[in-house]
Amino acid sequence: MNTPTRRTFLLGAGATLTLTAACGNGIGSDAAAKIDARVDATRDYLISHYPGTRDLMNKAVGVLYMPLITEAGFGVGGAYGRGALRVGGATVDYYSATKASFGFQIGAQQYAHALFFMTPEALADFRAGPGWAASADMQYAVKDKGGNIGVSTTTELAPVIALVFGQTGLIAGAALAGVKYTRIIP
Repeated sequence: MNTPTRRTFLLGAGATLTLTAACGNGIGSDAAAKIDARVDATRDYLISHYPGTRDLMNKAVGVLYMPLITEAGFGVGGAYGRGALRVGGATVDYYSATKASFGFQIGAQQYAHALFFMTPEALADFRAGPGWAASADMQYAVKDKGGNIGVSTTTELAPVIALVFGQTGLIAGAALAGVKYTRIIP
């Protein structure tokens, strides 16, 4: 009888995370229609719960909506979700977001996020690349006491603004992570 090794455990954990992350993320028949419906619901949720995002949407050159990201981690973690890039209110491309992390972490959660491209250059760079990783030039806006998204002059001048919202589940710890956005054909 073979004794399981650390490598076997990590490969099994990675496969489990991949399968878990794929659940409920629009994989299957009519994937584009499912993604578009979720993007519409996400946009409507942002407008109704955080009225300040309407101004942000109007100022943005394009918005990448990721309506459902599923994340899990136990030392090694991962996340996956699908969404759509909207320019002028119309879907122009579909993207997947894949996140990998390593560190002290345990748990699982689901959340949504939106990337607001505030300059034509930022949007063009995003669309021209074969894949795009979140980097230090991204600014995060957070919910403030009034139930609005707190966007200051600093974030409005940023080329990309990221909003994370609708978190459910529990994940705790500290980890190094990176996110890659890749154009897909659903």
